[in-house]
Amino acid sequence: MPDVLVIGGGVAGLFCAYYLRTAGATVTVVERGPIGGPQSCSHGNTGFVGTQGSAPLAEPGVPAMGLRWLLNPSSPFFVKLRPDPALIAWLWRFRRLCTAPAAAATSRVLLDMKQRSLAILRDLCGPGTLTADGMVIAYRTPEGFDRARRTVPQLSSYGVPLRELSPGELSELEPGVEFDISGALYNEEGAYLRVPEFLGELADRLAGMGVELLESTEVLGFETAGRQVRRVRTSRGDLRAGEIVVAAGAWSAAIARRLGLRLMLQPAKGYTITLKNPGGAPRRPVLLSEGKVAITPLGDRLRLGGTLELSGMSTTISPRRVEGILRTVRAHLPALSPAATMETWSGLRPCTPDSLPYIGRASGNVSLACGHGHIGLGLAPAGGRLLAQLLTGAAPDLDPEPFSYRRRPV
Repeated sequence: MPDVLVIGGGVAGLFCAYYLRTAGATVTVVERGPIGGPQSCSHGNTGFVGTQGSAPLAEPGVPAMGLRWLLNPSSPFFVKLRPDPALIAWLWRFRRLCTAPAAAATSRVLLDMKQRSLAILRDLCGPGTLTADGMVIAYRTPEGFDRARRTVPQLSSYGVPLRELSPGELSELEPGVEFDISGALYNEEGAYLRVPEFLGELADRLAGMGVELLESTEVLGFETAGRQVRRVRTSRGDLRAGEIVVAAGAWSAAIARRLGLRLMLQPAKGYTITLKNPGGAPRRPVLLSEGKVAITPLGDRLRLGGTLELSGMSTTISPRRVEGILRTVRAHLPALSPAATMETWSGLRPCTPDSLPYIGRASGNVSLACGHGHIGLGLAPAGGRLLAQLLTGAAPDLDPEPFSYRRRPV
């Protein structure tokens, strides 16, 4: 097999490198900053993995939110409208996908991928890196809880282990934590990774396997011959490889354009706030479903994450967005004690309109492994394995068509 150059040292690129190297390829990874550094989408997020959260962003109820969400800078899902043809095309496609059949079909694909990824992580992760004590999905309103309860039979038939919890049963599961909710669901397969430590551990494993990791190396351009990339120009000199994998997260669209590829990909900014020693905090990860806020316990820290903001490539932190996350948490956990903020961070998730990543050959000797969206940690392990299978000619264990660069648009 020819040498492979993976552009991007985030979780998607590292899992591509892991499975390509396992298959016998010689692999080099280039990353524009330090692996696991603040520029990485996986640096400061909540680390959720497991079988929870397989619904796509484009769901039937989203258009009904209309201006109440999309144009409100304090809402969980905000679009900064601007004269950007790529954004307008993305939103048009997204709107057409907000149907029950499309959402159901995509959910099945994402759930299968998340189930396979969880199995990989259980085998791969050392003690303390993957925490798998289950996850609570809390609903503040009776209407929200009723809607969620109606989904339990179908999700259970797909293999998602959900059970309903009354507020009293949740208190037994999380003693000493005060929730102001109408009810909750509990997923015993809910899990989370400690990040960015996980990325560092995976990078160390790859280095031990013989993968070359070039950090703080920016891709500047390409030398091509027809549809083949001959050289990759970087800030540390030219690199050659027989195969190129673009796995650069939110930067993938710009890199792909230099190769004549048009990706339906938008950067979606998310925020996290890491607090030190707050009293009254849950011991398991919690998703505040209606407010779209995730909570991850990290020992003496608590990480709060939320929002999806389509505002371009800027990572500027908006105090209004941060306060919106804190307000949602206070409403659901009124007894949570004030705590010092250790870090406020924002990162760019690479989102496609259908929430499915691009995985596989795009043109010539260029392949894609990008667009994993807001659930990248939960999709990247299986996605990296699929990419390696496609490049090495092994039988894929997932149908590659839903992830194809040329998949049929809706």
